[in-house]
Amino acid sequence: MFETLGERLNTALEGVRGSGHLTEDQVKKVTREIRLALLEADVNYGVVKEFVSNVRERATGAEVSKALSPGQQVVKIVDEELANLMGGTASKLTFASRPPTVVMLAGLNGHGKTTVAGKLALFVRKMGKHPYLIACDTYRPAAIDQLQQIGKELNVPVYSEGTEPAPEDIAERGIKHARDEGYDFVIVDTAGRQVVDMEMMEELKRVRQRIRPHSVLLVLDVVTGQNAVEVAQAFQEYADFDGMVLTKLDGDARGGAALSVVSVTGRPIKFASEGEKLSEFDYFYPDRMAGRILGMGDVLTLIEKAEAQMDRDEAEAQGKKLMSGKFTFEDFLKQMQMIKRMGPLSGLLGMIPGLGNQLKDVEIDDRMMARVEAMITSMTPQERRNPKLLQNPSRTRRIARGSGSTQQDVQKLVKQFGEMQKMMKQMSKGKGGGLPGLPFKRF
Repeated sequence: MFETLGERLNTALEGVRGSGHLTEDQVKKVTREIRLALLEADVNYGVVKEFVSNVRERATGAEVSKALSPGQQVVKIVDEELANLMGGTASKLTFASRPPTVVMLAGLNGHGKTTVAGKLALFVRKMGKHPYLIACDTYRPAAIDQLQQIGKELNVPVYSEGTEPAPEDIAERGIKHARDEGYDFVIVDTAGRQVVDMEMMEELKRVRQRIRPHSVLLVLDVVTGQNAVEVAQAFQEYADFDGMVLTKLDGDARGGAALSVVSVTGRPIKFASEGEKLSEFDYFYPDRMAGRILGMGDVLTLIEKAEAQMDRDEAEAQGKKLMSGKFTFEDFLKQMQMIKRMGPLSGLLGMIPGLGNQLKDVEIDDRMMARVEAMITSMTPQERRNPKLLQNPSRTRRIARGSGSTQQDVQKLVKQFGEMQKMMKQMSKGKGGGLPGLPFKRF
């Protein structure tokens, strides 16, 4: 979602990156362009003013003048200030000393609150917790149904009393039931509205005072821009939230909300939701996000995503097969499916340092992977394990019909796969060799 802002900031910094000496005029020019880039990204005016002031002060001080590379030091300053703007360091969950830990979710309708309840349940279950969901939206039966469907999908129990009782009574009885049944992490999904109103705020206040949650999380849709900041300010007094969850971070918004809410509210962003899948949910790391905005990549998150999807022993075994040249289409299919579970290909490539900027004008189409996968799954197990069988034209014709592609597409895939095997054999023998066209080329 920060592509445009990232491009603008990188353009602003381009003139100073290689500078061995910075003049006052250069600093003024770069900070003026940074200011315009942030305002265009819908960042709060007061936040922009303070940010630019901090960058200018640090860029004209001893911190830069004593640096071996003043230009690179300015880039480092902007990176650090962006991270500070979003909270500085990650703010993670804390758990009650006496279970259950109770987390209450607040927010407007349409911001993804009920989906976040499911995502958070899955997230803590991976940490070894036993989550329990409570449906307290007594205004929308559809919200209760949605939470029950999510609970069913995750095999997580959902406590509901329908729409008649008061939300605070449902929450209190639900927490008691969770405690009696031995659940150690309770998520309370409260009601939302289309707009902030006093009735909603008073209800939130009653629920919060009755159940005394260990944590209150405000769910904000960043696509709404400055409205998200106004919503956060409105919820501060009544919900007394201690952290925020930003949803739709994979959208096309300008990103102003993500760069404004921490400074405006004084509360940290705890979680980021970047996709529709329940697994696409993680802690928010300000320093990593700053690096992604400036095109520096996010290798740590990429590694964590990979480790979450693949067993270490299996990864080592696959690596040995790849380097030996014995890597088959069956192995390749496993790798592709693992990558798909990690998220959109464009997002993953953007985490590799330097690659995001190189690919900014390249259209990354996830359907390419789907087409390759269709061709591989149309092969027989024997053909996947022994690609030499695919030199037979009748086999490639059959695969083309089964995958909805052309015979030329299948032949191209087989040829590229063969080139990859040869290259890996050469690398394992220390012969080097250039990178051939891998089987991700456009078909």
